[in-house]
Amino acid sequence: MSEPGVAPPPAWRRVDPRAATELIDARLQLHHAAQLVAAIGISYLPPRPDDSHTNLEWIPAIDALASRPVQGTSSPMRLAIRPNLFSLLILDASGTPTATFRLNGRTRSGATRWVRAQLAERGLDPAAYTLDKPYTIPHHAVADAAPFNSTNVSRFDELSGWYSDASIALEKVAASMPHASEVRCWPHHFDIATLIELAPGKTIGVGMEPGDQYYREPYFYVNAYPQPGADLPRPRLGGEGIWHTHEWLGAVLPASRVVASTSGQQSQVDEFIGSAVHACMSLLLKK
Repeated sequence: MSEPGVAPPPAWRRVDPRAATELIDARLQLHHAAQLVAAIGISYLPPRPDDSHTNLEWIPAIDALASRPVQGTSSPMRLAIRPNLFSLLILDASGTPTATFRLNGRTRSGATRWVRAQLAERGLDPAAYTLDKPYTIPHHAVADAAPFNSTNVSRFDELSGWYSDASIALEKVAASMPHASEVRCWPHHFDIATLIELAPGKTIGVGMEPGDQYYREPYFYVNAYPQPGADLPRPRLGGEGIWHTHEWLGAVLPASRVVASTSGQQSQVDEFIGSAVHACMSLLLKK
């Protein structure tokens, strides 16, 4: 039982492995919509060498990815994207939504005008808000003025579940590992991850990628830097994990290998991450 006034920890949400390969269009639309949010950091925050001023935080209370705060006239504000109900949100200093823009049927330019109007209301220079970014993302027609289409609500709900569950699993890793970074979503590759500094110059990345050119489905991953040599023996992975070896070496758990039951999913992901982190640690220490 949680203490009075303290929100209970977020619960694991069952995701459907059978629907995992059907999320591509929804994922691409969400990725493009998330650039509207990342633009807050690009436009108003001092650049950081690792581009962390652009990254996003999953907020369980509202099921949304939010920018870092920027200072308005009277108080800080944030912009967020919520996958289910596919909406942009303006958040106040406490993280409470104060304005909403539903994206279905709207264009990116229309969303940009709405964001600029909201920024102006809060004392920020709307002309400084820019969608120019120092990276490219996979193309979707919404970048060419096609309207967003979230009529297939279940697919956006599934993506929300993947980010929510990944946040739970990764926050557990970050809390248990010394020198682990905060859990953040990176708008370039769109993965949500934490980075563990094992030793100077040696790190382990743990995250969830909602799909990319390597897998047409969400997947959890654990990788090591510097990348271990391909000739090193790779330990067996738990939780049905496999080793990915094409263009990069790392442990992965694709959605299609995840069990169907809610409790089984959480324990499987935890087992995979635990075994993969241990495996990557042993590989790095052999270098």
